[in-house]
Amino acid sequence: MPRHLLRPLRRAMLAVMRVLLLGSTGTIGTAAARALLAAGHEVVAFGRRAPAVADVEAVAGDVTQDWLHLRFDAAVSCLASRTGDPAEAWAIDHSANLRALGAAKAAGAQSFVLLSAICVQKPRLAFQHAKLAFERELAASGMAHAIVRPTAYFKSLSGQVARVRAGRPFLVFADGRLTSTKPISDDDLAAYLASCLTDPAKRGVLPIGGPGPAITPLDQAAALSRLLGREVKIRHAPLALMNAAVATLGGLARVSSRFVAKAEFARIGRYYATEPMLVWDEAKQRYDADATPEFGTETLFDFYARLTQGQTRAGLGEHAIFRDA
Repeated sequence: MPRHLLRPLRRAMLAVMRVLLLGSTGTIGTAAARALLAAGHEVVAFGRRAPAVADVEAVAGDVTQDWLHLRFDAAVSCLASRTGDPAEAWAIDHSANLRALGAAKAAGAQSFVLLSAICVQKPRLAFQHAKLAFERELAASGMAHAIVRPTAYFKSLSGQVARVRAGRPFLVFADGRLTSTKPISDDDLAAYLASCLTDPAKRGVLPIGGPGPAITPLDQAAALSRLLGREVKIRHAPLALMNAAVATLGGLARVSSRFVAKAEFARIGRYYATEPMLVWDEAKQRYDADATPEFGTETLFDFYARLTQGQTRAGLGEHAIFRDA
């Protein structure tokens, strides 16, 4: 049989696909590229920059404007706005993903895997509404799909490690027990995303967390105390300060567009300071750690151990509240 016919036959026999990966240069996207390649898939990354992963086919373009006629069997979107700015959120979390869905239909793709977020369960922010709007479009598309809603990333809970190592206090809001989550590592989440392509049971909305019990900010401080071999001081910040910032910036945003992004950033900070990242039980009107699915092997405290030993970096995003410096 001619070689050009053998290749697609071999892919079909091994359930190997040519996968379009979006958002491939972010931390989760980079991990997803590795996971997809490890699963034997061909990966084509579309974006303004090529991912730092060998064996990925890079196609240059702007996801908000350009769409080439690409050939692929399935799509995995790790697109997400970097700052949460309302305009950017609707351009990336909604419109760019909608363009990707159109390209997937045109290519005859079999499935679409979307990386969303568990916080869309109680939407109050622009990026949450943008994500939900696309989730609805995807659900109504008729295409086989998985909407993956992870709890929290390790990087988002690691911004204080460097400051604590330097002897500064660990900051918590209110009593430090207001929020909790089952965070999931980049690699474990990437493996889960890749598995959604071939596991027919993984369809629809899929909340997912990492292994182990739910962790509060006080638990994080206690773990750092153990790892550093000394007591980590804790500083409690009143939520009133954050509420005041939200109110002030919100008022300024109503009279000047210059403050719209700042006001939204303040609302994002308050949201993550007050809402657990766990499955929301609508009937009981509470978050439920036991109902939050677990996947993977690495815990946040495993990651903290490597951070405190200088074996890795947190890789904070632009919207991190606490920075690694």
